[in-house]
Amino acid sequence: MINEDQDIDTLEHDQNEKTHPWRICPLGKHYVKTHPEHIPPSKKHPEGEIIIRHAHCADNPLHNGKRQDVLSFDEIQEMTNKYFANLPPGPPTAGALDFEHADDFDDLIRGWVCYWNGIFHLEDPLDPNFIKALIATESGFDPKTDNKVNTKRVHAHGLMQITDETRDYLSNHEGELTNYLVTLTRDNLYNPSANICAGVRWLFRKKVTATNRLHKNKINREATWEEAVIDYKGYWDDVKNGKIPSGLEHLREYYQQLHGQ
Repeated sequence: MINEDQDIDTLEHDQNEKTHPWRICPLGKHYVKTHPEHIPPSKKHPEGEIIIRHAHCADNPLHNGKRQDVLSFDEIQEMTNKYFANLPPGPPTAGALDFEHADDFDDLIRGWVCYWNGIFHLEDPLDPNFIKALIATESGFDPKTDNKVNTKRVHAHGLMQITDETRDYLSNHEGELTNYLVTLTRDNLYNPSANICAGVRWLFRKKVTATNRLHKNKINREATWEEAVIDYKGYWDDVKNGKIPSGLEHLREYYQQLHGQ
């Protein structure tokens, strides 16, 4: 089962250690890119001034005396640009799914699945094709798509349809995640790499909550990735009543197509 507390204690021991080799900053810090910063007025500069803050690693907030691991939007972009284009290619899937942009995000999917698999080290690692099939059901590979509630309020955003509530959970230092947070703005969710990073992280969390649900119902095993998706999509009531939601049917169909079945 996923242990989201792993490595937290090392923050007190080695400030040069990284959560993963691809990370830009060590444990307990997050990356901030070079940016202009406004300095308030002073006697020397009565109108204030603009300075350039060079790229640096900033301390994460303290929680219970420790600094949780946090991925910032800036670090997500740096990691993407530095590592993802050079990943070994996966099994060929080009043209397997009948969506206009189905193959546009393969490097990002492989990269973030590889990263989060490396963080959690599960016996049943996540398959990048599973995420590709999930994105097909969530957004049809449109990174700008929104899902609205009652046609008025935007509820979910981007490729993996990250909800506002989920975005808050992912970044809340005092919330349900004990480690490996992802801090994004709502606008960041329309960036394909940031959205996939957050969505895959949340699916790992849903594997935990789905497993807890199974244990509560006296089923003593770890949840499958499909059961994690049922939790991700909020399908448990339908499944409990013997229904197979169309989103789950399509997920199975697309996943089979990606494996040439």
